[in-house]
Amino acid sequence: MIHEVDEGLRRLLIEELDPGGDVEMTFDAPTRDWAARRPATAVNLFLYDVRADAAPGAAPEARRSPETASPVPGAPPRWFRLSYLVSAWSTRPQDEHRLLSAVLDCLIRHDSIPGAHLVGTLAESGLAVSLGVAEAATGPRSAVELWSALGGALKAAVDLRVLAPMTPGRIATAPPTTDRLIVRPPDVHGDADSARIRRVRHQDMAEPDVVTPVTPVTPVTPVEPVEGLGATTVPRPEGSRTRRRGGRTR
Repeated sequence: MIHEVDEGLRRLLIEELDPGGDVEMTFDAPTRDWAARRPATAVNLFLYDVRADAAPGAAPEARRSPETASPVPGAPPRWFRLSYLVSAWSTRPQDEHRLLSAVLDCLIRHDSIPGAHLVGTLAESGLAVSLGVAEAATGPRSAVELWSALGGALKAAVDLRVLAPMTPGRIATAPPTTDRLIVRPPDVHGDADSARIRRVRHQDMAEPDVVTPVTPVTPVTPVEPVEGLGATTVPRPEGSRTRRRGGRTR
């Protein structure tokens, strides 16, 4: 979400201030090292604080952007307040003041970032990204403290507050299985080409027309009749023992 706010501010300021591309928009920390190698003419937007908005103060419907669609369904967004230190940089102080005045004029004419400049999830949410310019000092640090922490000389700058929504990410899950496979086994003659696979939808759970294979019966080999008896001798099972009784073998 933060990088999408950066891009929305960059697009807004470039369209309003510098359609020709002479002014560069940067988001670096304006330290002494950066100031020594900065572009000739630049507007720097340094993000120095991100905080959750404890009291949004308005329902999501009041923060819709008129240029975008309705909010997508899902988890309710959480709101965050992003604080930027906006400064102008040029070769002369007069040019810097003129550029900073143009930045201030652009920002006070917009209560929110226009929907045409929003990208990514901010554009998809349908919620307005509101702007607060040069409000009363309620942040964690004053301008003097910020410039001192950055190691640079005190410089005129505009404090910009952006209130932006962030929708919690959701883990995508796979849809439930709706198919099953029914395999037709080969027929009793061993014809492998007769095996087929059929895909059936779960909403069509009627019994498929699968022919249950019949287990073939192993034929019994006939036993040759014993000579002189005219009867068929039943073969003994393997492993059976022969008992003798009365001189006869059974």
